[in-house]
Amino acid sequence: MRKIILMMSVSIDGFIEGPNREIGWHLVDDELHSHFNEELRAMGAFLGGRVTHELMAGFWPTADADPANAGPMAEFAGIWRDMPKIVYSRTLDRADWNTTIKREVDVEEIEALKGEPGGDLALGGADLAATFLRHDLIDEFRIYVHPVLIGQGKPLFRDAEIPLRLAECRTFGNGVVLLRYQRN
Repeated sequence: MRKIILMMSVSIDGFIEGPNREIGWHLVDDELHSHFNEELRAMGAFLGGRVTHELMAGFWPTADADPANAGPMAEFAGIWRDMPKIVYSRTLDRADWNTTIKREVDVEEIEALKGEPGGDLALGGADLAATFLRHDLIDEFRIYVHPVLIGQGKPLFRDAEIPLRLAECRTFGNGVVLLRYQRN
C-alpha cells in the first residue's frame, strides 16, 4: 500500500513561511534540490492545497526554459510537469499540468488512492496537512529544518499530538537537517 508522506521545509522555530508569506529563507542549494528531485521523482502523485498549487504552477511549468535555472532546478521542472497532481480547493475553477481538482478531502477516496499501484503520495501545505492529520491519513513526515529563526509566520503544526518514531536524520552541507519520522 502506498504511503502519504508530508514533505515540508520549516525554520528552526517551526514556521513554513514568514508573516507575509516569505520563503526566501529556504536554503535550497544544488545538493538539497537533487535530494528533493530523487525523492519526488519516485512519488506517484503530489497532493496539495490551492495556495501551494498556485505557487508551484506560477513557476515550475516553464522554469527549465530559463538558462538561469540549470541543473537540479531545470530537472525538477520536468518532474513537476509530468507528475500527476491532486489539488484540494473549493475555489479553484481549473488547473493545468496534469492536475485534478478535488473539492473536499474524502477519507474513503484517499484510502482507495493509497491502495492503487504506484509510488507514494507527496503531501504539501500546512492547511491541507492539518486536514489530513485530523483524518489520520499521514503515514510519514519528512521535515526539512532550515538553520534560521524567523520569529513569526505560519506554523507547520497546530494542535497536534501524534507519537512518532525517528526513521532517519540527515544533515546537508548547507545546514538543513532532514528529520524523517514514521507513525508508531
